[in-house]
Amino acid sequence: MTEPRLARRSEFLPGALTNHDVPLVPQPSPGRGVVEFDLPGIYAGTAEYGEGPTGCTVIYVPKGARTAVDARGGAVGLSGGYQFHHAVVLAGGSVYGLEAAAGVSTELLHRAENRTHWAALAHVSGAVVYDFSTRATAIAPDAALGRAALENSLAGRVPVGQCGAGRATSVGKIDYDRAEFAGQGAAFGAFGDAKVLVVTVVNAVGVVVDRDGTVVRGNYHRDTGERRTPAIDYADSFTTGAVPARTVAGNTTLTVVVTNVRLTDVALRQFATQVHSSMHRAIQPFHTELDGDTLFALTTDEVELTGTAAGLGALASEVAWDAVLSSVA
Repeated sequence: MTEPRLARRSEFLPGALTNHDVPLVPQPSPGRGVVEFDLPGIYAGTAEYGEGPTGCTVIYVPKGARTAVDARGGAVGLSGGYQFHHAVVLAGGSVYGLEAAAGVSTELLHRAENRTHWAALAHVSGAVVYDFSTRATAIAPDAALGRAALENSLAGRVPVGQCGAGRATSVGKIDYDRAEFAGQGAAFGAFGDAKVLVVTVVNAVGVVVDRDGTVVRGNYHRDTGERRTPAIDYADSFTTGAVPARTVAGNTTLTVVVTNVRLTDVALRQFATQVHSSMHRAIQPFHTELDGDTLFALTTDEVELTGTAAGLGALASEVAWDAVLSSVA
């Protein structure tokens, strides 16, 4: 069993520091390492405010990519949601962190020499996680942090660990005292000419589960030193009349899946649904009323589909599971 990485519980005291109370300077957010990928034209970058701590992650596609967005759960925090993207911005700070996407959008306007012709507009979406439950500040990603993450973006490398939008995320929040820190994960798979990159920021009510059914992060019981599938605790509350655990509100898993395989619009939408649905194997429970899970599926349309769209979805689903596991390693 991995050593516990118990999350600190915020007391939500009044007068918490905001972005206007301290001089904030965007900082690098390298995490514990990187996952390398081979998808030309795709860039990934992170930045953080250590004073939060909180951060943001940018997936940048200069030439743009057709997109399907699959948003689920009862607490989705999303701006944009376009069918074509030049950048997707993931951020902490809940609704306040949506400002980071505006910073990326403005920076891309400047890079286009401020051209505002319809065809020159940059399509940028933002999605946020609620990371206030593990920290004592009200500091949130802003436009400056979004620009910094874009400026830090590199081809072929994604930082993983407690970095970017995953800087202060946690999982297994069946009870405040059972949560463990999580982070940002990534995985890459190549299947012949078909390639798939998955980047995910895991901040779920649920626990993270390995392929053998072992709970690897979350719902850690201090008294026994074990991690349990939440269904066991929920069953106790239904069958024995035990007081239900105080499930922590404010959770979301954000995922970006990028493939180079050309898919029809219908197939791309179903691809997004299929991969997002598959992630319930790695995160249990998933898509609850307290989660705002959102997945962006992007295709660069570089190679033709040689198998089936369902088969590509099945392969991408395994890559997504690896990405979730890497977020809590």
